[in-house]
Amino acid sequence: MVDKVNLAAKLAAVDDPWQPKIVAELNDAYVKVVKFDGEFVWHHHDEEDELFWVVSGRMRMQFRDGDAVLGPGELIVVPRGVEHCPLAETDDTHVVLIEPKTTLNTGNVRNERTVDELERI
Repeated sequence: MVDKVNLAAKLAAVDDPWQPKIVAELNDAYVKVVKFDGEFVWHHHDEEDELFWVVSGRMRMQFRDGDAVLGPGELIVVPRGVEHCPLAETDDTHVVLIEPKTTLNTGNVRNERTVDELERI
């Protein structure tokens, strides 16, 4: 049996910002949901590309050479090695992430926002 995922229901189950939750698996990648609040942390990933798909709200993906602003239904792929910093521009910024299972949310940085053990919801 193949399970369907209701993104609205999954996002409603996420309480804390910047705490990605696994909602599905695809080959060697996880599909995650996360709520953004304010600015994250500047970081990069040596080995993984990341896909950010905005479900609601508006986010700014900050890069050292310019920013990209995304609204609902828009996505961006951040290539491996590119330093970036996600920023919520609205209070209701909800995002789907698709990234390899090896991806650490804070990449090359370890701090209080690092999530070592991902929860599946």
